[in-house]
Amino acid sequence: MRLTLLTLVTTLTLQATAQTPKPAIPPIQQSITITADRDLNDSATSIAVLPLQQLQNTPGLTLDDRLHSVAGFQLFRRTSSWTANPTSQGLSLRGLGSTAASRTLVVSNQVPLSDPFGGWIHWNEIPTLAIQQVQLLRGGSADLYGSAAIGGVVEVTPTQPAHAFTFAADASGATENTGLGDALLSSSTRHIAALAALSILSTGGYVPTAPYARGSIDTVSNVASQSGRIELATPASAKPNHAFLLGNVLNEARANGTPDQTNGTRLWRYIAGDDYANPFANLALRLFGSRESYRQSFSSIAANRNSETLTKLQHVPTDEFGFALQATRAFTHNLTTALGLDLRDIRATDDETAVATSVITSTSARQRETGGYAAAIWQPKSWSLSSSIRVDSFRTFNAQQTASNSTTTKPLPELDELVASPRLGLVRYLPHGLALTATAFRAFRGPTMNELYRTGQIGSQTTLANNTLLAERATGFELGPELDTRIGHLRATYFWTEVNRPITTVLLSQTATTQTLQRENLGQLRSDGLMLEAQSTHWHSLDATFGYQLAIATVTRFNSSSPLQSNLVGKWLPEVPRQSLTSTVNYTASAKGKSLANIHLLASYTGQMFDDSANQYLLHPYARFDLSTDRTLTHGLTLFASAQNLLNRTIEAGFTPTPTLAAPRLIQAGLRYTFTR
Repeated sequence: MRLTLLTLVTTLTLQATAQTPKPAIPPIQQSITITADRDLNDSATSIAVLPLQQLQNTPGLTLDDRLHSVAGFQLFRRTSSWTANPTSQGLSLRGLGSTAASRTLVVSNQVPLSDPFGGWIHWNEIPTLAIQQVQLLRGGSADLYGSAAIGGVVEVTPTQPAHAFTFAADASGATENTGLGDALLSSSTRHIAALAALSILSTGGYVPTAPYARGSIDTVSNVASQSGRIELATPASAKPNHAFLLGNVLNEARANGTPDQTNGTRLWRYIAGDDYANPFANLALRLFGSRESYRQSFSSIAANRNSETLTKLQHVPTDEFGFALQATRAFTHNLTTALGLDLRDIRATDDETAVATSVITSTSARQRETGGYAAAIWQPKSWSLSSSIRVDSFRTFNAQQTASNSTTTKPLPELDELVASPRLGLVRYLPHGLALTATAFRAFRGPTMNELYRTGQIGSQTTLANNTLLAERATGFELGPELDTRIGHLRATYFWTEVNRPITTVLLSQTATTQTLQRENLGQLRSDGLMLEAQSTHWHSLDATFGYQLAIATVTRFNSSSPLQSNLVGKWLPEVPRQSLTSTVNYTASAKGKSLANIHLLASYTGQMFDDSANQYLLHPYARFDLSTDRTLTHGLTLFASAQNLLNRTIEAGFTPTPTLAAPRLIQAGLRYTFTR
């Protein structure tokens, strides 16, 4: 297999939103499976698995659109990556919230996909057809993954080069002047396997500013994005050694709602890997790196929104290098162990040009995370016990600031923290398909260089950096029952996570049309709640899933030096709803034993939330319906169509402080072709 990394994945973990249901759900098993992620946990870990077929069935232009089918999956704001600025695409699981940076880590092939400078996610980075499946591991996972895995981990499993010659492509058009195209070519010989993939997205977008607040400078927020991937590997039959070399590129340009506010990203990523299996142990090595160039412009907007003035230009070049090494070994008596070591080294410079004076302020720094972990899982009869611990050195150093109108170099504070992240998991298997699970963990998230050094702006809201930030520390536990029956699978989970020194924003000043905030470590936040999930078996061409999350996420301790910031104890976390619900229904229409069409309906509900830490700006609850259908025609050709926000509901996205809206109804239709020989 692609990675010799150990995980315990049982049928328990195929959750309510996990996968397209099979005709029957097998009984609970205590088997160990090799998969393409780093996870070494028992079924106490709550996992949702979305295979490629389900991702294609879920309406959406981008990957984050499709992941909204999982209850509890939340972005920083109610806008997806086909219109939102990358710096507002932080990811949240378990109601822990986010800012620009995510408290949930996104990885692929053991390589972090979270932006090395800012911690946000480039959801268009991997070409669509190069994604085999996506796993969401919910709950603290820093014991194996390190920084930023407080709420969990999203693992994107890539498509591997096929044994046979395979060609797949799709092309579609949508409202809002949108076009999409995807292609994949894969083949293998006796000596080498190869894969090439490409995705193109272009959308005219929509005007995000609410109609009653618009002025003449309000324009569409849109994106033109291209991503490509090439992989060379030894054939899957080449054993015991399997090596590969992979390159991926993302290029995108965005308009952010006014003529002068734009941004662009070019990201090159490369990965080299080798897996070696022998009777003593399985070894996996990854070497990776990236080169990113990020540009953004900022403006000052008049109170009547009829004029704007370009104020600042930013350019952030970033270089990243790292490696990951893991060894796993299975012993007798149902005992399996793993040892791992990894490093991620980031060098970045933030160049900010003040347009009025042409003065360039450059802030450069280096950030390095080095971690090692040990893990074990023991499976005596009717039990599964797992334990792991990781120790990280998280450093930010060589930080300095210069200005083009000065010869002085200003040194900035160095940060050096040593963090331990343990985890314990327990599963008790009972008769009649019932299991009881429990897990407890410690986790952390180090501040990104964006939070430490870069001034950001969304709309008319400006957020200042803070170069003295410390890492967030989290403690949590989860527990609950699971049940497999002939009619489906059920799981209930109670979760509790407390985060100390959370990095959030504090209000420094405001006017009727602008706000200035600054990042600070504040006292403590807590998220506790309940998740209910259900998945039916396939019955008479029909199956369904259901997911509900109740997350009570509040500030439990607060300290701030800002004279304008009131005490926030008891306030809701920004952009975290108390309640969220998703439900899907899949139906196959047929006649005379022949399938005519597949129909997929996704209904979701998101409760009220607040757009600010003081809970002054309420975002009202909303219900949304998405619909997709597809029909296989002939010779590998499939016709598909979908609609997001089918009823064209008006959905509030934010107050920054200008009111903005989420996307209106989007209707898409296209053709998909697959050829294999």
